[in-house]
Amino acid sequence: MEAVVLAAGEGRRLRPLTERWPKPILPIDGKPVIVTLLRELEAAGVSEVTVVVGHLGEQIRSLLDGFSVRFAEQPEVLGSADALRRAVESGARPPFIVSVADTVFAPGDLRRFVETWRQSGADAALAPPLWGVGPEVLRQLDGLPGPPYELQALFARAQEAGTDVVSVELGPIRSLTEPADVVKHNFVYLGEWTDERDL
Repeated sequence: MEAVVLAAGEGRRLRPLTERWPKPILPIDGKPVIVTLLRELEAAGVSEVTVVVGHLGEQIRSLLDGFSVRFAEQPEVLGSADALRRAVESGARPPFIVSVADTVFAPGDLRRFVETWRQSGADAALAPPLWGVGPEVLRQLDGLPGPPYELQALFARAQEAGTDVVSVELGPIRSLTEPADVVKHNFVYLGEWTDERDL
């Protein structure tokens, strides 16, 4: 099983942090999110990973020096399905799982996702922000309306074409969307004095 990690976005809602650092290298639990994700993928038995970079991609490349990953470039922000297309052009082959690079999944959830998908026999699996992409889904990439070209639209199109998609229930996730998330996920002790709505 392979994986594609989407790490090319600009992280606009996290500005001004993401004007200096790309979102995937920001921390949850004091560790860069993308590093935690790669370790979880390895524990799930994922053998090859393609990381799609764009905004400040050289920082992601530098951080992941020493990891066995392949890189793909998305020079413009054209959405998650376009990033998937770039990964395939760089050598990713289905079936593979696709994950965003700003999310930490509950321990064991990535392994459970892979196992559930395999056991189902379905061509695709769905548990956003985690997707299982088989060849039938990739056939729907051409002619996808956009930009932006999004995975949600790609999966809807694949299902309309009769692709068998299994839904997988995941546990709680933690992600970086707003600047307050960086505080919430790294300085939990502040919750004693701060109402979450104020973060």
